[in-house]
Amino acid sequence: MTNNTDDSQQNFALGLIAILLLLIVGGVIAFAAWHKTPAKASATARTAITVPAAAPATQTTVAEVTETVTVTIPDGASIRVANGVVNFYFATGSADLAPGAAEALAAVIKGVEAGRKAVVSGFHDTTGDAAVNEQLAKKRAETVRDVLVGLGVPADKIDLLRPPVTAGSGNDAQARRVEVKLLD
Repeated sequence: MTNNTDDSQQNFALGLIAILLLLIVGGVIAFAAWHKTPAKASATARTAITVPAAAPATQTTVAEVTETVTVTIPDGASIRVANGVVNFYFATGSADLAPGAAEALAAVIKGVEAGRKAVVSGFHDTTGDAAVNEQLAKKRAETVRDVLVGLGVPADKIDLLRPPVTAGSGNDAQARRVEVKLLD
């Protein structure tokens, strides 16, 4: 009988250890998620997602959003939809999408569902090591593609296109971007 008692005590101890490990891992994940979300907005920006109401015949309307969306922008990350192009802007050294990306992602998904193809291109700023910047631009484009695929867009409807010049135009914050164009 002592063998059964020892086995049940050992099973109880192993179960208790497993539960404690799960609680610790869950706590760490919850803390990391809470810590990554800013408690107070350090910087607030107004980002309007608009598309011209009467676009010329050669322009493509990506989405029609009639409200202004206010999001917290971490270190320069943001989203903009204009003139048929969805731009995802990234913080320095980051490949994380900005908060508020849902509307822009929805615009891309809506275009693909209408039979169009999404062409995703990554750009970088001109500060720092050029080779590292190239890899970061590629990783950012892959992030946007992977999120779209994760949201149900068929992978064959998304093309990653390395632009001839990956150094983006504009200031550094405008240069660190991924452009998504919807083609017929």
